[in-house]
Amino acid sequence: MEITYANRKLEKELTSDKELARRHGHIAAKLKLRLFTLRAVSNLELVPKLPPDRCHELTGSRKGTFTVDVSPNWRLAFKPDPMVLRQDGGVDLAAVTRIQILSI
Repeated sequence: MEITYANRKLEKELTSDKELARRHGHIAAKLKLRLFTLRAVSNLELVPKLPPDRCHELTGSRKGTFTVDVSPNWRLAFKPDPMVLRQDGGVDLAAVTRIQILSI
Protein backbone atom coordinates (compact mmCIF):
# COMPACT_ATOMS: atom_id res chain seq x y z
CA MET A 1 0.00 0.00 0.00
CA GLU A 2 1.20 3.51 -0.74
CA ILE A 3 1.73 5.82 2.24
CA THR A 4 1.71 9.63 2.25
CA TYR A 5 2.09 11.95 5.22
CA ALA A 6 -0.02 14.83 6.54
CA ASN A 7 3.03 17.12 6.75
CA ARG A 8 6.80 17.21 6.14
CA LYS A 9 7.64 17.02 9.85
CA LEU A 10 5.70 13.78 10.25
CA GLU A 11 7.24 12.38 7.06
CA LYS A 12 10.77 13.11 8.29
CA GLU A 13 9.93 11.67 11.69
CA LEU A 14 8.64 8.37 10.27
CA THR A 15 11.03 7.83 7.34
CA SER A 16 14.35 8.46 9.07
CA ASP A 17 15.51 5.74 11.45
CA LYS A 18 17.60 8.25 13.37
CA GLU A 19 14.70 10.71 13.75
CA LEU A 20 12.29 7.91 14.64
CA ALA A 21 14.57 6.66 17.41
CA ARG A 22 15.22 10.20 18.69
CA ARG A 23 11.54 11.19 18.85
CA HIS A 24 9.97 7.85 19.81
CA GLY A 25 12.75 5.81 21.39
CA HIS A 26 10.71 3.33 23.42
CA ILE A 27 8.17 2.66 20.62
CA ALA A 28 10.38 3.23 17.55
CA ALA A 29 10.75 -0.48 16.75
CA LYS A 30 7.00 -1.09 17.00
CA LEU A 31 6.27 1.97 14.86
CA LYS A 32 8.64 0.65 12.18
CA LEU A 33 6.90 -2.72 12.32
CA ARG A 34 3.42 -1.17 11.92
CA LEU A 35 4.62 0.97 8.99
CA PHE A 36 6.20 -2.12 7.42
CA THR A 37 2.88 -3.98 7.75
CA LEU A 38 0.97 -1.11 6.15
CA ARG A 39 3.43 -0.92 3.24
CA ALA A 40 3.49 -4.70 2.75
CA VAL A 41 -0.24 -5.19 2.16
CA SER A 42 -1.92 -4.37 -1.13
CA ASN A 43 -5.08 -2.94 0.46
CA LEU A 44 -6.47 -1.94 3.86
CA GLU A 45 -8.62 -5.06 4.17
CA LEU A 46 -5.44 -7.15 4.59
CA VAL A 47 -4.19 -5.26 7.68
CA PRO A 48 -4.86 -7.49 10.72
CA LYS A 49 -7.93 -6.55 12.78
CA LEU A 50 -6.70 -8.45 15.83
CA PRO A 51 -3.83 -7.52 18.18
CA PRO A 52 -1.05 -6.59 17.94
CA ASP A 53 -1.97 -4.44 14.90
CA ARG A 54 -5.73 -4.11 15.62
CA CYS A 55 -6.61 -1.92 12.65
CA HIS A 56 -9.95 -0.23 13.32
CA GLU A 57 -12.02 2.79 12.32
CA LEU A 58 -12.65 5.52 14.87
CA THR A 59 -16.13 6.81 15.63
CA GLY A 60 -17.82 10.11 16.34
CA SER A 61 -16.03 13.23 15.16
CA ARG A 62 -13.07 11.11 13.96
CA LYS A 63 -15.19 8.82 11.76
CA GLY A 64 -13.28 7.98 8.57
CA THR A 65 -9.97 7.90 10.46
CA PHE A 66 -8.37 4.53 11.14
CA THR A 67 -5.70 3.51 13.63
CA VAL A 68 -3.34 0.64 14.27
CA ASP A 69 -2.08 -0.02 17.77
CA VAL A 70 1.59 0.62 18.44
CA SER A 71 1.52 0.02 22.21
CA PRO A 72 -1.22 0.24 24.85
CA ASN A 73 -0.97 4.05 24.92
CA TRP A 74 0.10 4.81 21.33
CA ARG A 75 -1.68 4.50 17.99
CA LEU A 76 -0.79 5.41 14.42
CA ALA A 77 -3.71 7.36 12.91
CA PHE A 78 -4.37 7.51 9.17
CA LYS A 79 -7.13 8.04 6.64
CA PRO A 80 -7.80 6.40 3.30
CA ASP A 81 -6.71 8.65 0.44
CA PRO A 82 -9.15 8.83 -1.30
CA MET A 83 -12.03 7.52 0.84
CA VAL A 84 -13.83 4.75 -1.08
CA LEU A 85 -17.33 4.02 0.22
CA ARG A 86 -19.59 1.00 -0.28
CA GLN A 87 -23.30 1.35 -1.07
CA ASP A 88 -24.17 0.89 2.62
CA GLY A 89 -21.99 3.89 3.54
CA GLY A 90 -19.08 1.96 5.06
CA VAL A 91 -15.51 2.22 3.85
CA ASP A 92 -14.59 -0.30 1.14
CA LEU A 93 -11.37 -1.56 2.72
CA ALA A 94 -10.48 -3.76 -0.27
CA ALA A 95 -10.47 -0.69 -2.55
CA VAL A 96 -8.18 1.39 -0.31
CA THR A 97 -4.64 1.14 -1.68
CA ARG A 98 -3.30 4.48 -0.41
CA ILE A 99 -3.39 6.07 3.02
CA GLN A 100 -2.27 9.34 4.57
CA ILE A 101 -0.63 9.13 8.00
CA LEU A 102 -2.14 11.84 10.22
CA SER A 103 -0.51 11.43 13.61
CA ILE A 104 1.04 9.23 16.26
